Amino acid sequence: MPARTLTVTIERWPITGGFTISRGSRTEAVVVVATLAEGPWRGQGECVPYARYGESVEGVATAIEAMAPLLAAGATRQDLLTLMPGGAARNALDAALWDLDSKKSGQRAWDLAGLPAPGPTTTAFTLSLGTPDSMRLAAERAADRPLLKIKLGGDGDAQRIKAVRLGAPAATLIADANEAWTPHNFTVNLAACETAGVELIEQPLPAGQDGVLADIQSSIVFCADESFHDRASLPAVSGLYGAVNIKLDKTGGLTEALAVAAEAKAAGLDIMVGCMLGTSLAMAPAFLLTPLARFVDLDGPLLLTRDREPGIPFDGSLMRPFGAETWG
Repeated sequence: MPARTLTVTIERWPITGGFTISRGSRTEAVVVVATLAEGPWRGQGECVPYARYGESVEGVATAIEAMAPLLAAGATRQDLLTLMPGGAARNALDAALWDLDSKKSGQRAWDLAGLPAPGPTTTAFTLSLGTPDSMRLAAERAADRPLLKIKLGGDGDAQRIKAVRLGAPAATLIADANEAWTPHNFTVNLAACETAGVELIEQPLPAGQDGVLADIQSSIVFCADESFHDRASLPAVSGLYGAVNIKLDKTGGLTEALAVAAEAKAAGLDIMVGCMLGTSLAMAPAFLLTPLARFVDLDGPLLLTRDREPGIPFDGSLMRPFGAETWG
């Protein structure tokens, strides 16, 4: 059997116009790419380290590199579940192994996973946090997109929500507070979302402070993001939220995400497939989960100045299936 070698690279991808959420702003996406080579085959996986979860780019790259001897000895995707904690580093290696196994077998990754081939799917398009006026202008520019995701910041969100609805009167809206709401502004912000016809709100309150959601009556679905990572965190959120946001950089890869999705469905939870801000290489493994999802938020490449080539084909907000040369 040919030796399996690992290469780790750090890449920077400019963001069009910058990107702002409640925790800060960025002008580039910094990603870590793991490449596994075995004979003539090559598999790749991309992850996005996230400071909110105690990750750094350098720390994630080091954690990936530390796995080189075990990968050379034949460690599998299932092995990674016990060899590494969940998070971005494991996600990059898990994706690289899926891609490598797909290339070696001549089968697409969804066939290896026993999943139906994914078809075209509509992704949300994210509007960065800003003033009500700036967000209304952004909504007007994106008004032809069927699904918009609004980044919110706490105080003043009622005005932001109203402004976005005025800018995009026909779009389906989902909102993402990134833990920024408080007991002081929760009621007024929720009322504004209900008035605007928002269908889903991601993580309104900080993780660990979201127990009050159990007593909230609303037509809007609450979706756990920062409070939810993997199968171990499902019991804690299932009584508070109606949906969970599955991101591969949180679950630690597609392998765990598939198990999470099955258990979430069994628990009666809706699924949102989400992403960190990365290229098509990061979105591709998550694309396999889209047939299971009520909402898809894989717009990372649409927010970048440029994407990988070949990347996932986008027709506006419509994501189309991609070829094996992209991934899997």
